[in-house]
Formats: sequence, structure tokens, C-alpha cells
Amino acid sequence: MRIVAGKHRGRRLAAPEGAGVRPTSDRAREALFNVLAHRPLHADGKPILAEARVLDVFAGTGAMGLEALSRGAAHATFVERDRAALAALEKNIAELGEAARSTILRTDALALPRAKEAASLAFLDPPYGEGLAEPALAALVKGGWLEDGAVVIVELGKRDALSPPAALTSLDERRYGAARFVILSK
Repeated sequence: MRIVAGKHRGRRLAAPEGAGVRPTSDRAREALFNVLAHRPLHADGKPILAEARVLDVFAGTGAMGLEALSRGAAHATFVERDRAALAALEKNIAELGEAARSTILRTDALALPRAKEAASLAFLDPPYGEGLAEPALAALVKGGWLEDGAVVIVELGKRDALSPPAALTSLDERRYGAARFVILSK
């Protein structure tokens, strides 16, 4: 697994052994970031990644947040609780030299503290088939983690259902292999 584009293009990312973490494929990540780069998702037409404050929930290796940093995001907050995933995430942040632009919250995505600063772009990649996306989205909205106009990308299994909270509006949906990306806006 590698960073697809930007200043860290081609750099490898560490991933823990076993099936506990399911990183988004390079190909799916590239396709999703092409949508973010080329489709006007903000009402004002401003670029999404430029200077974005990113939230990577169920971060695993941190591939989504680190890809965003590589492509110009200002800061990424990673939410993860699995010890093996946290070790890989910490290693990836250190090896890319992104510690100054990264924050790691070692907590459950469903029990987040109140946000100190809202994100303009959020990625959620919960385990497929466990029904965690909806309560995690509700926790983000309730905790003030999303600024008005924020773009939220939820990765699901292609058969997983999603009914987002009323504060979020569906913008688009894309399928890449076994993954389905639902793009929402607050």
C-alpha cells in the first residue's frame, strides 16, 4: 500500500498483520481522490483538499488522512482504538514526517469527545457489515466534528445500508470493487 499522489507520492505505508484492518485499496483511494479533486462538491466551488482540516475515523493505517495531507490538507485528526492499527498509524505518520500536522485520538469512534475544531473533510471507514457507520456519523454531528458545508465520505461494503443523520445530505455514491463510497455534505 502506497500514497497515490502529492508530495508523498509512492511512499509505502505500514499495515498490521491479520484481518483486523482492511485498508482501502490504492486504486479505490486514487479514484475517490480524483472525485474530490475534480468534482465541485462545495457550493462555493472551492477546492476541497486545499488547506482542509481532515478527520479520518476508523483510521486504521491512516491511508485516507495521509493521502489528504500529501495532497495539500492542512491538518488531519485520526481516530482509532485498535492497538495494532495505532502502531502502524504512528509509524506511517512518523515516516512521512507529518507529526506536526497530525493528531491521533485513541478512542472509540462512537464515544468521541466534543470537537475542539470542526473538520471540513471527513473519512469514515468502519468495519463492513457491523452497522457502525450510522452511529459514528451521529457522534460526529452531535460532537461538533463537522463544519457547515463539510464533505463526509463513508466507505461501506457494497451491500451495507446507510441512513445518515438528518444533518447530512447525500451528494454522490461510487463503487470500487468490494467498496462503496457514499459522499455526504453537512
